[in-house]
Amino acid sequence: MSPESIVKRIMRTGTVWFGVAVGSSAITLGLLLASGWRPTVLTAGLRVVWWCCATIVVLSIGLLGWSGCPVLEIDVPTAARNKSWTMQLGTMLFILGGAGAMFVVLLGAPS
Repeated sequence: MSPESIVKRIMRTGTVWFGVAVGSSAITLGLLLASGWRPTVLTAGLRVVWWCCATIVVLSIGLLGWSGCPVLEIDVPTAARNKSWTMQLGTMLFILGGAGAMFVVLLGAPS
């Protein structure tokens, strides 16, 4: 694929991933908070892990947002490389951070 088509594709899919990431995070956290769950119900160690995972999710959403942003840094080949990298890293961090945070929530559930 040419750099131009890569940038167009990533800006389109990055926008979709960004919307899905923001929406799914808002729904998941909203449901958790509405049910009465708070990070304070976790033990100190699990709370640190949960906040680290939550920070990773926020960072990943920023990377996905940058991928979908129609701003090019310098030129199209550089943008193609950078947007490909931020899209891949953002997607990976979103999946890992979200799974980690949910795993910690499950570990901290009262028995």
